[in-house]
Amino acid sequence: MSYKTALVMGAGAFGTSMACVLAENFNKVIVKVRSQDIYDSINNGENAIYLPGQTLPKNIVPAMSWEEVEKLVDGEIELLVNGLPTSAIKKVYSDSKDIFLKFFEKDIPLVSLSKGIDPETLELPDDLFNHSFPEHMDHILYLSGPSFAKEIVDKQVTIVSLAGREPQSLLSVSEMLQTKYFKAFPTYDVKGVLLGGALKNILAIAGGMLEGLGFNHNTRAAMITRGITEMLRFGKVYNARPETFYSFSGMGDLILTTTSDLSRNKTFGMEIAKGRKPLEIIKSQRSVVEGYKTTKAAHNLAKKYHIKTRLFDGIYQILYNDVSPKEVIDKLMDLPVSQIE
Repeated sequence: MSYKTALVMGAGAFGTSMACVLAENFNKVIVKVRSQDIYDSINNGENAIYLPGQTLPKNIVPAMSWEEVEKLVDGEIELLVNGLPTSAIKKVYSDSKDIFLKFFEKDIPLVSLSKGIDPETLELPDDLFNHSFPEHMDHILYLSGPSFAKEIVDKQVTIVSLAGREPQSLLSVSEMLQTKYFKAFPTYDVKGVLLGGALKNILAIAGGMLEGLGFNHNTRAAMITRGITEMLRFGKVYNARPETFYSFSGMGDLILTTTSDLSRNKTFGMEIAKGRKPLEIIKSQRSVVEGYKTTKAAHNLAKKYHIKTRLFDGIYQILYNDVSPKEVIDKLMDLPVSQIE
């Protein structure tokens, strides 16, 4: 093992899968959890809540409190990973601000896996971290790309983007994450990577709705092509690089989540196509459907900055105004070519 201890905040599917990647390079990977059932499950070598049937490496251990984390540390913590939903960032990291400040003062980097946009403040994950750690933004990096948790645990070859501001942190963290099956390519385009990771979840919902309505490859390809066009318009507002949206955290992730049944957002869209209500679906499951709240955020962003996004707006109308998916599709198809921008 090249490194001593890594700490992962959150034991959802993706956080757990990244703990498995880190277990290849670290003597010990501590996963800080909030639920007793997940704690007990990881102690038994599995995350039965989010990755049932997947055996976890023996050097992954759970902790419920900071006191327990301290007792479990083998040598010293060399990497932090945020595996929490975007909606949890502000509270969790403000509540534990002093602890993380001590980590950052020791030059320990943090990799965030969170994908989404706050629907009220319209902030991305880097903005949310900036509230608590404005002096340490060089220590915080952001990972996104085509990466289903189950396939990572199965050691399927996976390539993602890793965005940050400081070159040495980007290179050192890329090395910490590299295995024979997992690689993170560094980039400085933080906003582009975060936007790609957030907006593709909305289009994955659309992909699920299309499939649920019986549409096939032609329709999906049209939706993906149009979706990238509108994603680039959001990117302009943040001065994101266009090429980022054609890379792993944009096009790569978009193709994955709109075509695979492993996507929670796509599955959510398929249920919408059956006539189920969004909140009914969300309340019936434990996993977070990031695309639902992000749809509202994208709608508010488009209004604020006058971004023309007919596709994203159509998805918003379905999820928040109870418009039928078929009605939205018919309306888009009835538009004269001269009005489609």
